[in-house]
Amino acid sequence: MDMTDATYLAPSTSAAAALEVIGIRKDFESFSALRDVHLRVNPGEMLCFLGPSGCGKTTLLRIIAGLETQSAGQILQNGRDVSWLPADQRDYGIVFQSYALFPNLSIADNVGYGLVNGKAKKAEVKARVDELLKLVGLPTSGAKYPSQLSGGQQQRVALARALATRPGLLLLDEPLSALDALERVRLRGEIRRLQKQVGITTIMVTHDQEEALSMADRIVVMNHGVIEQVGTPMDIYERPATPFVADFVGKVNVLRGQALGNRRFRVGDMELQCDACESGFEVGDAVNLYLRPEDRIAEHFDADTPNRLRVLVNKVEFLGGLCIAEVSAPALHGQSLGLHFSLNQLHDLDVREGHHIEIALRANRIRAFSDRKPAP
Repeated sequence: MDMTDATYLAPSTSAAAALEVIGIRKDFESFSALRDVHLRVNPGEMLCFLGPSGCGKTTLLRIIAGLETQSAGQILQNGRDVSWLPADQRDYGIVFQSYALFPNLSIADNVGYGLVNGKAKKAEVKARVDELLKLVGLPTSGAKYPSQLSGGQQQRVALARALATRPGLLLLDEPLSALDALERVRLRGEIRRLQKQVGITTIMVTHDQEEALSMADRIVVMNHGVIEQVGTPMDIYERPATPFVADFVGKVNVLRGQALGNRRFRVGDMELQCDACESGFEVGDAVNLYLRPEDRIAEHFDADTPNRLRVLVNKVEFLGGLCIAEVSAPALHGQSLGLHFSLNQLHDLDVREGHHIEIALRANRIRAFSDRKPAP
């Protein structure tokens, strides 16, 4: 496991942490939804919990919110132990996937609901509501009702309501998944802009890789109730710490091979140099080599470039400005690769079905993991 950013393995009790999750476990009878989870959230950062359905990310968010009770472990917010406090005694605002607006209240009343419950003065409520509606781009919608707004506009209202009481923590539970594709892209940019502008520490749950990569300062990749890796989007994508992270985040090619020592591996009849791979493999170890579709050189390389390969283009999938070519070579013994080419490269390099091209696999981008199955 990549230890460079795995701060969750050794949680600090420093008051500088906005939130600390220490040894959280959640059991449902014989099933463990979370197993000894440790995590540190920095002030003002946007952290995304990313993982497949059932990995524990929503359960962890609900435990942080006090909507679910952990079986063991602690939650510290700004050094304050909130582990067993009810939800209404914790300092956060939350936005759900389903908006959860009151249909019988106006937009202004929805946004100001928490302030009114907190006995704020009428003038203070109005000023804060006006400020937030302007902030989320709905300055003239205060008198409307939720049914009169689009899904994206309703989620903006839900966000304004969550921010109204100036919480120390913002929790977002799949906030964009109910929206259409164009609205999701538009709103994720707005949420990120607002989060930076307000400076609020934010945790978002998502199963959408693109959302996590485009919005987060750091991503927490979860699987089967444990954290597989914590890192910046670039770290997660370029330097996956486990095979699951490499498979789950982005597209990837997997080549079966054997270790030859000195960061060299045999795949079929081809010997691959892997400058970025760990050196701890024994000669003969079975490995899986992971390579992103863009991690190839298709022009401007010479005879000294390692990992050169002549491949046959079997199929080209046209996706607009970026296309995917499926290629194969006898040297790979039946293992194919999916490679990205821009539309201009497709024309310039004559990448088309039935045509051979010369490529080189980037030695500094290949990742190697043992092919041995982990013990249960």
